[in-house]
Amino acid sequence: MRHPTAFGALSAAAFAFLAAPLAAQDTTTIPGVTAPPMSATDLVTLPRLGAPAVNREGTLAVYSVTVTDPATLKRSPQHYLIDLAKPGATPVALKLPLKASDLAFGSDGALYFLSSENTDSAAPALSRVWRVSLAADGTASGLTLVTAATTRDIAGFKLAPNGAAIAVWGEVPRECPSFGCADAKASYLPGPGTGRLYEGDRGFVRHWDRWATPGLHNRIFVYPLAGGIATGEGVPADGKDPATGITADTPTMPFGGGEEIAFAPDGAALYFTARLSDGNEPGSTNLDIYRAKLDGAAPELLTAANKATDNTPTISPDGKYLAWLAMERPTYEADRLSVRLMDLKTGQVRNLTEGVDLSFGSLTWAADGKHLIATAEKVLDVPAFRIDIATGKVTELNLMAGNEAHIANLVPLPKGGALFTRDSLGAPAELFLSDGMGQARPLTDIATTRMGQMANIVTRRFSFTGANGDTVGGQITRLADQTGPIPALLYIHGGPQGSFNDSWSNRWNPRVTASQGYAVISVDFHGSTGYGQAFTDAINRNWGGWPLEDLQKGFEAALKLDTQIDGTRACAMGASYGGYMVNWIAGNWPDRFKCIVQHDGIFDNRSMYYSTEELWFPRWDNGGTYEAAKDIYEKWNPANHVDKWKTPMLVITGQQDFRVPYSQGLMSFTALQERGIPSQLLVFPDENHWVLGAKNSLQWHNTVFAWLDRWLKQDGAK
Repeated sequence: MRHPTAFGALSAAAFAFLAAPLAAQDTTTIPGVTAPPMSATDLVTLPRLGAPAVNREGTLAVYSVTVTDPATLKRSPQHYLIDLAKPGATPVALKLPLKASDLAFGSDGALYFLSSENTDSAAPALSRVWRVSLAADGTASGLTLVTAATTRDIAGFKLAPNGAAIAVWGEVPRECPSFGCADAKASYLPGPGTGRLYEGDRGFVRHWDRWATPGLHNRIFVYPLAGGIATGEGVPADGKDPATGITADTPTMPFGGGEEIAFAPDGAALYFTARLSDGNEPGSTNLDIYRAKLDGAAPELLTAANKATDNTPTISPDGKYLAWLAMERPTYEADRLSVRLMDLKTGQVRNLTEGVDLSFGSLTWAADGKHLIATAEKVLDVPAFRIDIATGKVTELNLMAGNEAHIANLVPLPKGGALFTRDSLGAPAELFLSDGMGQARPLTDIATTRMGQMANIVTRRFSFTGANGDTVGGQITRLADQTGPIPALLYIHGGPQGSFNDSWSNRWNPRVTASQGYAVISVDFHGSTGYGQAFTDAINRNWGGWPLEDLQKGFEAALKLDTQIDGTRACAMGASYGGYMVNWIAGNWPDRFKCIVQHDGIFDNRSMYYSTEELWFPRWDNGGTYEAAKDIYEKWNPANHVDKWKTPMLVITGQQDFRVPYSQGLMSFTALQERGIPSQLLVFPDENHWVLGAKNSLQWHNTVFAWLDRWLKQDGAK
C-alpha cells in the first residue's frame, strides 16, 4: 500500500496568531513541561521547504517555501534566491511577476518556471513554462512565455543541459501528434447518459484517487529552444504514430516526476521511464527505460531483459553511461533497488551494488563523472552514499557527522560539494550545503527557530529480540521534561514495507502527538525497510504473524526501558497496513489497549482484493490471487476475528481512496456498531489514502487527539 512562510518573514500579526494557541494551552496538564508544547495548528501552519534548484556554475540556488495563512489555512508558495559562493549569505525573496512553481535554472542563467497565470487577461488559464532574468536582489525582468504553442496544461518540464531543448509533459490523448487536442472527446463517455464505459483490456479503471480516462496519458513532448523560446510543434517522445510507438504514462502515474526523465548532455536524445497502458497494467510492476532520438520515431526499449521495475535514469556528464535503479523480482513493489550502469556504446550492463544490502531511493551523478551519489534507508536514517562506477565500491558519506536523519533532494555541485535538505523527527526540512562532501552547514532557518520555542522532545532508539529470534528496532518519542506516569501510544507504520524513520512527517508526526502528553512507541517489525532485504521480505504471507509478535514484544520492551511510561493507559494507532494491523489487534490482542485509531485500514481481505486497483500488491504479499491463495488471505483476515472485538475504535477514511477503498472503513464501523463498542467514524469526501488539505489535517488531528484524551486522560480513563 506504499507505493513546502517566508525565511524570517512572518508578519508580527501572523506570528502572534500562531503563538496564541501555544500561550493559551494549559501546560499544567503535562507534568514537568513549562515551554508550550507543539499543537496541531503548529504542525499544519509550519512553513514547508521544497527541493532546491541550482544554476550550472553551482553558485546560485533557488528554493520554494509553502506558507499557510494561520487565519484561513490557505496555502501559497514563496520563493528565495541564495548565493552559494558567499558563506553566510542571506536568502532574498524572489519578486516574480506571476505565481510560480517548479523553478529551474537554464544553462543560459535564466530562471524557468511553471505558471497558469498570464500577463494577458484574455489568455486561457493554462499551465505553461515561463522564463525571467534574475538580479542579485531577487528582482525578475524580461518575462517571456516559453511554450506559447501548447494548448493543454503542462504538468512539468525539464531543460537540456546545453540549453538546446525543453521537455514538457502532461495529459495528452495518445492520438495527438502535438501537445494539444484540447477538445478531444473522452472515449469512456459514449453517451447519451453520464455512464463511463471501460474495456477489460485497457489497464487501470481507477488509480490511487482518480478514475482513468481511456486514451489520455501522461506524455512528453520535446521542443528545440531558440533564445530560450520553444519552437515548432514538439516531438512526442513516445513516437508520433501510436501504431509503432508506445502507449504509456511517462512520467508514471500517480507519483512520477522529473526524476524519471534525463536528457543526453548534447540534448539530442531523451531517456525516460514509462509504464505501458494495457491489460497487464494493474498486475505489473514492470516500469521500463526508453531512449527517444527526438525524430518522431518509436523510442528504443533499453531494459527489456528485466521484467521488474527500472526507474530513475541519469546520464553521466560525458554522455557515455546511463545509470538507473532496478528491482529484480517482478510484481514486488518493495524489492531491493540496486544501481545499474549501462555503457551506451557497447550496451553492456553491470549491477554496481549487487553485493550491497541497501535499497537505494535516489540517484545522481557526481560532477567528476566517476561516481554516483545515492541515498538509502539504513536503520532509521536515510544517509547519502558515494558509488565508484569503476569498482562498485559504496562509501557512506557523513554529511551530518553521523546525524543524517533524513537526507533528501541532494544536488551535487561542480566543485565536488552538495546541496540537500535534511529533516528529522524533531524538526522539518532545512537546506544544507556540504563542501567537498564533508560536514554540511545550514543555509536556512525555515522552521528551526520556531521549533526551538516549543517544548523539546527526546527520541530514544532501542532494539530487542523479536520474532524468529531476530533483532528488531524501535523508537520512543516523548516530551523531554515530562514526568510520569505518561500514557502510551503504539504507532504502527504503513507499507507494510516501510519505517517511521528519524524523519519529519506532515501527517503521522510523532512530535506533535508526543506534545499532547503521550509517549509514542514505534516498532520496525518484520517487513520494515532499512534492515536488509531479507528482513523486509519476512512479512510475505505473514501479515498477522511475526509483525504482531514484534509489536507485542517491542511494546513491552519500551515500557521496561522507560519506567515513566504508563502501560496500563495505552492506545494503538495506524494507517494503511497500520490500519490493517490495528483491526487485526482488535481481534488477536483484544485486552491490551484502551482504544484504537484506525485510518484507511483493511477490514476484509477478500473484498479488499476485489476492490483495490494495484493488484500486484495483494498478489505478491499473499502468494497469488484470492482464489489461488485463499487460505493465506483468510488466515490473516481481520474480519474473521470480529467476535473478539471489544476495544473502542475511531475509524477514519477518505472517499477518494482507491488503494484501500472507504468501504473497508465502513465495514469496520458496522462491526463496532453491531457489538455496541464505543466508536466514531470520520469520513473525508475529498481526501485519498492520505489527508492533505490544511483544514482537513487540522480536523484529523483534533478528532484523533480528542479520542485519545477521552480514553487515556488520568481523570477520565476508562
